[in-house]
Amino acid sequence: MHELGVVFHVIKIVEEVARENQLAEVESVTLEIGEVSGVIESYLQSCWKWAVQKQSAALKGAELKVEVIPAVTYCEGCRKVYQTTEHGKICPYCGSGHTYLQQGNEFQVKEISAC
Repeated sequence: MHELGVVFHVIKIVEEVARENQLAEVESVTLEIGEVSGVIESYLQSCWKWAVQKQSAALKGAELKVEVIPAVTYCEGCRKVYQTTEHGKICPYCGSGHTYLQQGNEFQVKEISAC
């Protein structure tokens, strides 16, 4: 379960931002997570709830919000884009395997809301 490590990393980032901006309490943190990033949201939420209670005074009780970025693949053969999770690496339009993931594996802090 790498989600716990991810949560510790996010907490570290948010605590640094809170210190730099003299924030006493963080209400929520919004993450953008790519659809094929390998992060399981339910595990992430469970780890978050545990970690913010145990590890951080500034984040105690803070809500974790997750926005999923859809996975989109680009085909170099026909120059079209398609939904990755439905079709994988092979382009559904021309059958080419010369494709690459355009978006969907991101993991980033989008927003921090504080009191």
